[in-house]
Amino acid sequence: MKTLAVIPARYASTRFPGKPLALLGGKPIIDYVYHTAAATEGIDRAVVATDDERILNHMHTTFGPASAMMTSSSHRSGTDRCGEVAATLAAQGEHYDVVINLQGDEPFVQPQQLQSLAQCFAQHQEVKIATLRTPIGTTDELLSPNNVKVVCAATGNALYFSRQPLPYRRGVDVGEWLAQGSYYKHVGIYAFRPDTLATLCALAPGTLEESEKLEQLRWLEAGFAIYVCDTAMANIGIDTPDDLAAAERYLQNR
Repeated sequence: MKTLAVIPARYASTRFPGKPLALLGGKPIIDYVYHTAAATEGIDRAVVATDDERILNHMHTTFGPASAMMTSSSHRSGTDRCGEVAATLAAQGEHYDVVINLQGDEPFVQPQQLQSLAQCFAQHQEVKIATLRTPIGTTDELLSPNNVKVVCAATGNALYFSRQPLPYRRGVDVGEWLAQGSYYKHVGIYAFRPDTLATLCALAPGTLEESEKLEQLRWLEAGFAIYVCDTAMANIGIDTPDDLAAAERYLQNR
């Protein structure tokens, strides 16, 4: 089974312009993500998908011309950018069984997470889309709208994703919810079969996605099943300069 990891990386972030090239421990954030993906056993190729010449030139200079591709500036999401890369490579004769969408602002992603996603497809032929979840350990994490929560069916497929705590526990003080049962945070790494990825890229946004600002709800609303794998590791994403400062502290203490 051949696996492609695509790392969408935009320069024009509203909250943090130039984020992929911002320095963390003396290296651009994107370097950490690409290096992990490219070095992970079972990943056959890693490609940074960007719409900016600065990122493209950095990748080509640092890692070689195969490390990054220029993609359209009109894409609505990283998923669309992944779809373009997969389609371009397929047209060039490079065909993959699984495409992993790995965000370019998660420098501490672990190889085991990528391998777990790829293994979902090898172990379950019916899986078309897969993602990750990790246990929530504190009430602050549970209540934060920045932490997306996921609930799953017994089959392992996602029932719903929300910025609100799921499930709601009627008649129980919120401080006791974690003691009453398990809650899970969504880890936003996705994997797709290429034909499914192409179909998803053609979908229009749905009402659930518009409400919660969560792209995966578009797929659920359209009737696609999303298989959810467990991981013990919660990644540290970088959305703002403050997040970068926190990541720097984490890197120094690790």
